[in-house]
Parts: sequence; C-alpha cells; structure tokens
Amino acid sequence: MIFNDTAKLIRAKELLVTTCVNWIPVIAGGVFIRNLAYRLLLKKMGASVYIQDGAEFTGVSNIEIGSESFIARGASIIIRNLSSRVRIGEKVKLDKGVCITTVGDNCCIEIDENTFIGPYTCIGGPGNVKIGKYCLIAAHSGIIANNHIFADPIEMIRLQGLTRQGVVIGDNCWLGYGVKVLDGVTIGEGSVIGAGAVVTKDIPPYSIAVGVPAKVVRSRQLGEKQFTNWRDAN
Repeated sequence: MIFNDTAKLIRAKELLVTTCVNWIPVIAGGVFIRNLAYRLLLKKMGASVYIQDGAEFTGVSNIEIGSESFIARGASIIIRNLSSRVRIGEKVKLDKGVCITTVGDNCCIEIDENTFIGPYTCIGGPGNVKIGKYCLIAAHSGIIANNHIFADPIEMIRLQGLTRQGVVIGDNCWLGYGVKVLDGVTIGEGSVIGAGAVVTKDIPPYSIAVGVPAKVVRSRQLGEKQFTNWRDAN
C-alpha cells in the first residue's frame, strides 16, 4: 500500500464522503445521494447505477462502474495501491458481501457486462483477474490470482513471495456454489464448473468440469466419441 501524503489525502477525502452517505437508507433518498457523491469520486460511473447502503469503496479514484450495475449492501471494492484499478462493466450485479480486493502494484480486476457475482464471493489480486460477459458466479466462490511460494521449509512462508500469473474466465461461464479458481488458470468460454470444484489448471471452452482438482468430464460441443478421443489425447 502507498503511504505517501497524496494517498493519505485521497483516503481522508474518501472516508469523509463515504462515512457521510453510506448509512443513508433507501427510504431517505440514500441511492440518489450516494450516486451524487460517488460520481464525484469514482474514476467513471455510468447512468442508473444502484449502490445500497453499507457498500464499501477504497481507492475510489481508480474504480469504474458501468451503467445499470447493482452493488448490494455489504459488498466491497478495495484498492490498496494507487497503481491498481477495478473495472465493473454495464449491468453487473455484485450481491451481498462480495469482496473485490487488489493487492500490490499494477493489479487490474475486470468484470464485463451482464455478469452476476453471488453472495460472499471473493475476487483478489495481486495478479490480474478478467471475468467475461454474461457469467454466473455462485455464492461463496473464490477467484484468487496469487499463490504463496513455500519452497524453503526454514523461511517464513509469508516472506517467500507470491506468484501472480492472473486468472481469466471467458464469456458465458457458470461457476457453481463454492468454486475456487487458483492463480494461473484460464476457464474457456461457455464452460460450467460444478459446485465445490477447485480449478487448478486451464479448462477448454465449452467444457463441464467437476471435482478437486477439477477435471473435464464432458464437452458441451463435442459428441461422446469425439470427447473420448479428446480426453484420451490429453
């Protein structure tokens, strides 16, 4: 995190404004007042954005929210370094308790249009995360673009550094309840990941994958014989 005077001034401004407007309920015009306030702070904010009371934003000058998006009560977008950014596309829904966090330098988290992020899902860097259009991410999922290095059994794990390869989820994917996606993974367009799966390697487009670690069990495009030949070859 940057602790220089500029960052402190920005954070103080954020706290002043967000503390004043976050508690205002819908019945008292909270959505309208919050939109006016956040439009002054956010890097970009589209039309008809709905931000419920209790949503939390840090590093607002590097956050973009597209038109008609919905940020539920208890959701948070936290940018810990001024070189990082978060981009939320149009008609995106972040449900209750969703946590999006950038860690480290030059981290970018992007969620494209018409995507739904379910309750209490965590999405984080320091690697980049790109989630495509029309995706469905079910509750309590985790998409984390980093992994601790632990090769040295003597050195403290927290001091050995991180990988930050990044995560990409293609358009029109469905991740079931409690799916975990680890650093360095690409999930191809149109894929379905079964509930509770842990995705540790790339998933080809239009695949159905389940298990820990996740394995492709069927293709949404190939016939059974074609899929068997593909599986045997891979």
